[in-house]
Amino acid sequence: MEKQALNPFLPSWEYIPDGEPHIFGRRIYLYGSHDRFNAPMFCMNDYVCWSAPVDDLSDWRCEGVIYRKKQDPKNPLGLRLLFAPDVCRGPDRRYYLYYAFDFLGLMGVAVCDTPAGAYQFLGHVHYPDGTLWGRRRGDQFPFDPGVLADEDGRVWLYSGFATPTPAIVTGGQKLRNDGGVVLELEQDMMTIRTEPKLLFPKEGPGSYQGHEFFEASSIRRDGDRYLFVYSSRHNHELCYAVSDRPDGGFVFGGTLVSLGDLFLEGRTEERDGRNYLGNTHGGLLHLGEDWYIFYHRQTNRHSYSRQACAEKLERNPDGSFRQAEVTSCGLNGGPLRGIGRYEARIACHLWSKNGVGRYDGASPRRRLSRHPYFTQSGGDREDHGDQYIANMRDGAAAGFKYFQFDGADQISVTLRGHASGVLKVSENPDFSRINASFPVRLSGGEKTLRAALRIAPGRRALYFQFCGKGVMDFLSFALEDSRRR
Repeated sequence: MEKQALNPFLPSWEYIPDGEPHIFGRRIYLYGSHDRFNAPMFCMNDYVCWSAPVDDLSDWRCEGVIYRKKQDPKNPLGLRLLFAPDVCRGPDRRYYLYYAFDFLGLMGVAVCDTPAGAYQFLGHVHYPDGTLWGRRRGDQFPFDPGVLADEDGRVWLYSGFATPTPAIVTGGQKLRNDGGVVLELEQDMMTIRTEPKLLFPKEGPGSYQGHEFFEASSIRRDGDRYLFVYSSRHNHELCYAVSDRPDGGFVFGGTLVSLGDLFLEGRTEERDGRNYLGNTHGGLLHLGEDWYIFYHRQTNRHSYSRQACAEKLERNPDGSFRQAEVTSCGLNGGPLRGIGRYEARIACHLWSKNGVGRYDGASPRRRLSRHPYFTQSGGDREDHGDQYIANMRDGAAAGFKYFQFDGADQISVTLRGHASGVLKVSENPDFSRINASFPVRLSGGEKTLRAALRIAPGRRALYFQFCGKGVMDFLSFALEDSRRR
């Protein structure tokens, strides 16, 4: 790769959640919903697409707007919001975009001759008699499409939403939300060929106990196996299930990634999370011999400005996936260089003196007022690259994984705010070993501090913790080898 790949892997001003990566030709195309910075609701922008060459996962470019909210005749004023999409290449070799407007209870379809748009409205998923899916009594609620155009020419559409309530009322109908469903489509990519079938119940017999289906359906084929990815009731993890057929027989596989690195190293309680929690959604990418899971993280102390991340997956001898850690170097193919400047925004772990909270409403905003968080200056999609960690108070910590150290002996940090105390640096999250420390005296404005770094060569993490009074922003840090100056 020409440069390093970081997490989040898109520019700091871009907010793409619900990412579905697909390889078409020699490029990876990322389709997702489109959050607005500091928005009051999910997915307020139109769909854009980002792509990268298959041989350089650091080189992402924006393909521009591929579909606008107003293009659907059910939304002429653009008041409804485009939630998570998915795309497949149909049997006719054209590209089909599936989407659902927030909680409208309908599934739309758009089509294009090229992967990156612009897509044109085609229609809505419907029954053979023309009744729209979501407008028939007893329908399951259409939500979060996952689509697979299989090798045999058959087309499968997955969907589902599983709130605690037994039904959702929309469009004059009471729609069920029992869990994840599958249906087969005709070759026109819109007409339902087989009745929707419940595959992933949200509770009771057939549910995956402890990791029951909630939302975020995503489907891939791996040889003769089908891999279904979904977000569980925990709402901070992506799990997967495996079957030898697309319409049934799925067996729970495990957790692929958790925003807080829960279910790793014995951490099961949310209070033990290493990062702030909230919803996540994504899909698998199979590139050569490697597999990656794409997901999104939360920023700005709420769930409405989410950013795309990805991690490489490791497989067990039996072909199952091991849970990935959240890292700062997901698509990089290995640790980041242990020399150079890094923005604090690539932290993969972040917590306060009192641990972490949730950004999905479970932790009221007032309870998060003393917690650190990712944010930016300026408005939505302003390209000035200044995302940072705000509100670092006594006990707040930020972690970065991983770096390949080989000679760095100095470290500098750039901070701003009004604070006094010490900033400790450790390769361990418990700060049992202090590798560097900075006396902090900030009286407003930006300041760069430098200290000696004592760290052995090898693959290591870095954790920064502020102990003291006041509030500061963490902007960046740099790793240096004084002998190379």
